[in-house]
Amino acid sequence: MSRADSTVAPAPPSESGLSSKGLSTGTVGVLGAVVIGISCIAPAYTLTAALGPTVAEVGTQLPAVFIAGFLPMLLVALGYRELNRAMPDSGTSFTWATRAFGPWIGWMGGWGLIAATIIVLSNLAAVAVDFFYIMLGQVFGNDDLADLTTNLWINIPTTLVFIAVACWISYRGMEATKAFQYVLVSFQVVVLVWFAVSAFVHVGNGTAFDATPVSLDWFDPTAIESFGAFAAGVSLSIFIFWGWDVTLTMNEETTDPEKVPGRAATLTVLVIMGIYMLCSVAVIAYAGIGTTGLGAGNPENQESMFAVLAEPIMGPFAILMSLAILSSSAASLQSTLVSPARTMLAMSHYKALPSGLSRISPRFMSPSVATITAGATAGGFYVITRLLSENALWDTITALGLMICFYYGVTALACVWYFRREAFSSLRSATFQFLAPLLGGVILLVMFVSTAHDSMDPGYGSGSSVLGVGTVFVLGSAVLLLGVVIMLVMRFRQPGFFRGETIRRHR
Repeated sequence: MSRADSTVAPAPPSESGLSSKGLSTGTVGVLGAVVIGISCIAPAYTLTAALGPTVAEVGTQLPAVFIAGFLPMLLVALGYRELNRAMPDSGTSFTWATRAFGPWIGWMGGWGLIAATIIVLSNLAAVAVDFFYIMLGQVFGNDDLADLTTNLWINIPTTLVFIAVACWISYRGMEATKAFQYVLVSFQVVVLVWFAVSAFVHVGNGTAFDATPVSLDWFDPTAIESFGAFAAGVSLSIFIFWGWDVTLTMNEETTDPEKVPGRAATLTVLVIMGIYMLCSVAVIAYAGIGTTGLGAGNPENQESMFAVLAEPIMGPFAILMSLAILSSSAASLQSTLVSPARTMLAMSHYKALPSGLSRISPRFMSPSVATITAGATAGGFYVITRLLSENALWDTITALGLMICFYYGVTALACVWYFRREAFSSLRSATFQFLAPLLGGVILLVMFVSTAHDSMDPGYGSGSSVLGVGTVFVLGSAVLLLGVVIMLVMRFRQPGFFRGETIRRHR
């Protein structure tokens, strides 16, 4: 065994079988966890891509849809907090679902998290590269530099470099991650607030493109014209809140594993909600929802709303928005690596995945092999899908909604089942251990079924299909079925976990 990596002997297991993995302890407080949580959600990158499509579905009710998407996230976050207080473990969804429902559902809960984060890593890297070349074009006043991102033989190597750098920072542990994130997250939040305030100034001065008076109807979900538009909007808004659970996967590395991760998860969701409300209202107030010019409903603006509005709103400082989106996607690329690496570490530690993934760097006390594996898999996925078809890459990203709703929903219901015998011992328990996670979990699983049904339509996503079935559904189902295959292989190779020998189901 090399000096660089080692397999840390597990700490004595608790009655449940849970034990520490050898990660660094006491390195992340509430502030650090919230910053990393915000980074993983990537508000600047997420908003610029989500504002246009959501406006197209619900118009001025954009803030209302964000509120509707926020509520199940908050309810699920409360359930996560209760599970973390009872079982602070880096395996999160995998560990908690296993304790509640047994090894098979637990394994698939972990797979849902790993698959979703690996796929989104490739997307984040691609977006970072796009805005990297856009920024170069703006700095040097040369549009040809911005077009370099469309050249696959330049784009792919640059994307792999971005992923490699993110892996290197993650490999160096939570201290390096925190230092990197404090700078990039602060910058993107400042730029977003600058953008929103500038938009309101234009509205006040009468220089807005299509000044639209703010109305309370914007915040009323019942004002949305149809359930289909509401469901589509909520699906998009669920995606834009996804990522806050990274605060839980690093629970073994926090200053207080039972309290810090849960508090950080709740605070992260609330802070992100505030940012989304401010920016969404600012965009509609400045640009309106028209389908021409700078209107938020213009299909030509939907790919990147901020790229279209930054110059008319921020003037000569518009380049800061490109830098903010670049820093947002780059920061999220690095922080998102935290979740799959620690989930794979935990699954390996409990013998649900090959033992090599449980190796810890003795110098940085980070999941070294799992981090490199996550990065390499994301890089390989990007190369394959980009060479096959750009539509395949973006359809897989669209299929993320299936996996997000699946593993969030399963984990929320795991909270309900795990605490079923004590849930009604007090009002607090009934609220946070039963009612909140039950509502959140049911909503997300309903969205899972609804999204799966809708994605079977060939018109969903890029519009491509396989044997008449929408590519988004085919890709989403294929990823989940791949998890089933790997799970069955592990059942025969390492049956101990599936017999309940490494994690004991809660009775």
